[in-house]
Amino acid sequence: MTAKARWFAAALCALFVASAASAETLRVGKAGAAAFSFVPADVGVQSGIFKRRGLDLEISSFGGDARVQQAMVADSIDIGLGSGPGLAFVVKGSPVKGIAAMADPPLTFALVVRNDGSVKSLDDLKGKRVGVSTVGSVTGWIVGELGRQKSWGYDGMTQVAVGEDATRVATLKTKAIDGAIVNLTVALKYVQSGEGQILLRFGDLLKDFHVHVIFATDKAIATKPQILRAFLAGWFETIGFMRKDKKATLAIAKTVMGSDDATTLSVYDEMMPMFNADGHFKPQALAVLSKSFVDMKTLPTEPDMRKLIDESFLPKM
Repeated sequence: MTAKARWFAAALCALFVASAASAETLRVGKAGAAAFSFVPADVGVQSGIFKRRGLDLEISSFGGDARVQQAMVADSIDIGLGSGPGLAFVVKGSPVKGIAAMADPPLTFALVVRNDGSVKSLDDLKGKRVGVSTVGSVTGWIVGELGRQKSWGYDGMTQVAVGEDATRVATLKTKAIDGAIVNLTVALKYVQSGEGQILLRFGDLLKDFHVHVIFATDKAIATKPQILRAFLAGWFETIGFMRKDKKATLAIAKTVMGSDDATTLSVYDEMMPMFNADGHFKPQALAVLSKSFVDMKTLPTEPDMRKLIDESFLPKM
């Protein structure tokens, strides 16, 4: 290697080290480890999008909204990737705000049952036990909304909080519950195993909805405003990247979800349309969420939803 080449290599190395040293660490928590809904965080990291914006993400996973909120309360994470119904925690005193609408219709979920003929239609679940992640979660709301739409009342099916998707499926197999709301990846795997079937998908259940929301702690909002802006800019750049580069996205998603090629492709095709392109909250969707808090008995009255969100960190379009 010539002296000039050695100098150039050393300069590049120094630049890389300086860049890495200047990267800001942001702690991000996902409400589910293998859900495609939260794969953009991993895609943004592995594609270098967040790094180019000066961010080093520390990603951790939790079993549902309540645990993500607990982690934010404990100052274990700065950003929480959770559900729209999780905004109710803000009213209850959680020191966070919703800073972006992440995804809209609930394309991420499916209702699964055992493939033993015990449940042949939704009517067979009236009064039965259905597994959800945590109390007050979007999975719980879906169960209640199904009961309401069937005129059984919001408690027409009994919600059983059992944590992660894998635990819900395992509990279903033991016959401790009669159905479960799980993410689409897990649902498709359950079907492939020959043990279960998908009874319902939820794309048409609600079109005016925010199934997922990005939260930030009040502490991060006060002390890291520029970092939050960089994160959201990187997030929506990642969504654009995922729409354009399907091949690269599938490769990353397959590893994160632990799924095969066919399942990963099916999930990508079904779920990409749900991602919000700019992060702005929609008045109609906020109204549905507000009503859902009362329906779920999470809150006694509908809150002023605009007090639960802060759109000031969104990229300028």
